[in-house]
Amino acid sequence: MAGEELAASAASEKAGADAPKYERSTIEFPYGDLSDAIEVAVAIHKNAGISCSTDQLAAYMNQAATSGAFRLKVGTARIFGLVETTRGSVALTDLGRRIVDPAQERKAKNDAFLAVPLYKAIFEKYKGHLLPPTAALKREIGKLGVSSKQTDRARQALERSADQAGFFAHGKDKLVMPSGLTQPESQKSAPETKKIEDRDIGRGGNDGGDLPPFIQGLLSKLPNEGEVWPIADRANWLRTASNIFGLMYKAEEGNAMSSINIEVAKL
Repeated sequence: MAGEELAASAASEKAGADAPKYERSTIEFPYGDLSDAIEVAVAIHKNAGISCSTDQLAAYMNQAATSGAFRLKVGTARIFGLVETTRGSVALTDLGRRIVDPAQERKAKNDAFLAVPLYKAIFEKYKGHLLPPTAALKREIGKLGVSSKQTDRARQALERSADQAGFFAHGKDKLVMPSGLTQPESQKSAPETKKIEDRDIGRGGNDGGDLPPFIQGLLSKLPNEGEVWPIADRANWLRTASNIFGLMYKAEEGNAMSSINIEVAKL
């Protein structure tokens, strides 16, 4: 009997050791590029001026407000510093207002590129030097805090954004400050790797990019800690979560239910 218990314990420990571990990035970076961010800023500027609701913005961009693609673009714009998001609304920042102004666009693109913690860190490290080959650059991106599964995606977005911001004007093997521009004073200090806290997932950052879009959207609907959250709204959120889980996951064999009924007690 004791032998069986020891064998079961060993098997359990082995299963735990073999189980895949979820790896989360610890430095902020966008999955989209600078042009995606500018698209969001332009949509707000042309249709609403300075700010609008997220539903309105989605309509301006001909996208569904709950879609992963829409949330990714808004998150990308936030990471580049072009918009600020609050519950249910999006507003242009000073940088966002400058980037839609043709007279200030060039400098604003430069500032937006360096506003991304990952891009700023890479620029500072290789300023005045050649960028390493692709494989080495991916390793460096990983060292800075990007999860191993996302280093190539982060590299590709960095390179596209650098090109769009003018940092590759002298060749794609080096990051060079665009001619006539200088690094903003607020960004001249030593690069810092902005950590992503658990509460940031689904609210920007890399927007829970390692999570499925449905889950990102679900988490983005959570109110901030300490806010009033009516019971009826909680129930609606839980019903939505149940429906999403029904779409994403299979029920156990023999159980045809794909969602869970949630009832609110009437007080």
